[in-house]
Amino acid sequence: MAMTLKDLREAEVAGKTVLLRADFNVPLKGGEVAEDFRIRKTIPTIRWLLERGARVAIVSHLGRPKGKVVPELSLRPVAGRLSQLLGGDVPLIGDCIGDEVKIAVGELKSGDVILLENVRFHSGEEENDPDFAAALAEPFDLYVNDAFAVCHRAHASTVGVTQHLPAYAGLLLQEEIRVLSKVRDNPERPYYLLIGGKKAKDKLGVLEELLPKVDGILIGGGAAFTFLKAKGNEIGRSVLEEELLPRVKEIAEQAYRNNVLILLPKDVVVARELSEDAETSIVPVDRIPADVMGLDIGPQTVRVFSEKLREAATVVWAGPMGAFEYKPFARGTEAIAKTLAEAPGFTVVGGGETGEAVIALGLEDRFDHLSTGGGATLAFLQGKPMPALEPLMA
Repeated sequence: MAMTLKDLREAEVAGKTVLLRADFNVPLKGGEVAEDFRIRKTIPTIRWLLERGARVAIVSHLGRPKGKVVPELSLRPVAGRLSQLLGGDVPLIGDCIGDEVKIAVGELKSGDVILLENVRFHSGEEENDPDFAAALAEPFDLYVNDAFAVCHRAHASTVGVTQHLPAYAGLLLQEEIRVLSKVRDNPERPYYLLIGGKKAKDKLGVLEELLPKVDGILIGGGAAFTFLKAKGNEIGRSVLEEELLPRVKEIAEQAYRNNVLILLPKDVVVARELSEDAETSIVPVDRIPADVMGLDIGPQTVRVFSEKLREAATVVWAGPMGAFEYKPFARGTEAIAKTLAEAPGFTVVGGGETGEAVIALGLEDRFDHLSTGGGATLAFLQGKPMPALEPLMA
């Protein structure tokens, strides 16, 4: 059954002060926003509020300052990019609670917007401290959550504030839930899960939870090598999470019992070091030399994976196929991204590093859904608790 959330469009916002929780946790480079996908995806909600005469203060986190003020994690670069996207000045307030915020909010006129400083500069945010949540909510009339990527977290700015303010779901959040609910509850088949990323540990929970729901699982990236080792392959100096081998073997056996296909790489790109000028070679997975590490899927694997992905009616992709941030090991991720961009099935990218890769390749508009979520996307698809969604239920 589809989840129904309290729709922002049903709220009376004219003249109201609105606390908007956005996810502006974006990569920075040289003091500037390096990639603004998450900011752009929140613009429709911001514009909707401003055009209807709301007075808006946006709250977000950036990075992991662990409850302390870390100047390098200030939202100032985000305020600059947000100003460009909205075509008007978006001032950054020096904190997210306290007198400075109360004064700034009190001076807002209908259609004005400000950005509050990094909410994770306060330890009360991640602790969901009731006093901090009350202080955060105090200057406002209502609350809007448009930050899907943190909806699996019970933090003050996602859960605590809803004890004090009427709460609604923003436009981006509703779109994420609509699309991902369809994939979770009623996917078109065959349904394949494409897994990558640096470590198997990060994806084993997803594999175990989704294995009964999918028709096949394709595994690349660093995650593949623990699976290859479990099958008896020698993997050289590739990433190995030895403590996971028994669990990986059990997943493989469960897949066999459930008639779920598991596809592993046939060949890999190997090198002695991870660098931009590394000397590489392509070897079959049963002939990986002892002194090298696998850092990308090879061309035969790309062909086999691509053939299977073109058959799919639904694909969820979570995790790059190799160390794509280094040019010698980017080809596998790039080739698979291009395959999926042209594939006839319904394609979902689970945010995070995979989303960054797709955006860097200029393919973001070629997928049916590029999630802003990362961990939240996978948690939702697994049916895990999403604490920040509960207060928004209609």
